[in-house]
Amino acid sequence: MGLMIRSSAIHAAGCYTTTPIRKGALVAEYTGHLMTKDEADKNYEDSPITYLFGLGDGSTVIDGHSAAMFVNHSCAANCETEEIDGRVWIMALRNIAAGEEITYDYCLYDGGEDEAICNCGTRKCRGTMYSPEEVKSRRAARRRNNKKTGDAGRQQKR
Repeated sequence: MGLMIRSSAIHAAGCYTTTPIRKGALVAEYTGHLMTKDEADKNYEDSPITYLFGLGDGSTVIDGHSAAMFVNHSCAANCETEEIDGRVWIMALRNIAAGEEITYDYCLYDGGEDEAICNCGTRKCRGTMYSPEEVKSRRAARRRNNKKTGDAGRQQKR
């Protein structure tokens, strides 16, 4: 299997396959320096773009330095990530044609106030790279916050 990095409509650069990939195949390993989430937060505090991948419970991250770091997010991804024996693999969810961009759903869960806007452009696009669960959690938190703010405003007017 051959992978190449080139321009992408999703994000500046993307990872493409030069050969067909079968469903279930391991496409690439996400490799790089391991560090704690706290170290990563400190190291990349002012960086708008990072290539961090959270392991397990998210307390350890991989600082990506391989072709896999160029695999872009898509809400209708052709791959998924799988942790196998402490290693992170990008695995094909379906057969992928030669020349196709490799994508997986980032399912972000941490990002503070960052909107993590999605640029995948698919019909299934949810507008963000956050996981569906994180999107629901953030909506609920906004509703709670708006409710508190609204209640406080009414109380002050009395």
